[in-house]
Amino acid sequence: MVRITKDKNVYIKILYWGPASGGKTTAVDTLFNICLEQDKEVKPTGNLVKIDMSSGATLYFDRGIFQSRKETNIYFHCYTVAGQKRFQPLRKKVFIGTDGVIFVADSQRSRLQDNIDGLKELKRVAAGDLIKKIPILVMLNKRDLDDLISVEEWEEIMKDEGLLLPQSHELALWNPITYETVALPGQKQKNIYPIFSELARRCIMYQVYGEDGKAPPTTPPNLPPKVPDL
Repeated sequence: MVRITKDKNVYIKILYWGPASGGKTTAVDTLFNICLEQDKEVKPTGNLVKIDMSSGATLYFDRGIFQSRKETNIYFHCYTVAGQKRFQPLRKKVFIGTDGVIFVADSQRSRLQDNIDGLKELKRVAAGDLIKKIPILVMLNKRDLDDLISVEEWEEIMKDEGLLLPQSHELALWNPITYETVALPGQKQKNIYPIFSELARRCIMYQVYGEDGKAPPTTPPNLPPKVPDL
């Protein structure tokens, strides 16, 4: 749930969820550096917080905080979850208060079942709130590797899980977009900032135009054709 403090600061929680070694931490790292080095809509505040194992895998969570440059009272807290199966109870705790989710899927065909398992777990933890109350987008990550699943294959999985609604559905406007991404920093980096920016916008749209933070209907009279700037 979006939090508004007495001094009118707004805190929005964005969670990067997905299987182990899918690129969640790398994505937040790269996002942090992009916003630090380039003139984007948000800027990082402070340093990235990481609690990891000696292998580099996330042990508890990572967190980065980003402040809107235009609306300086708006802050985005970006968290990752530990992807290993043994951390399932911890993932439930980290999920509490989440306003938007970026599901980080590993594009390698060998990781397909891990992706599906992670998606099913996210559905269970979210308890029916995805799309309806919590916007979700997908990173189909590691697109620089070989033997990858296609976007079409992934979208069929999303349909099977009830997370890609038919166009006749009243909330189809908020269907997850699948971004082909490369989370690595440098020239290989692809779509790391655009997916964050779109999810941030959707979180704000839910709060501004939805009832009690729910997804706005497809055709409300006050819904602008373009999402407002952050």
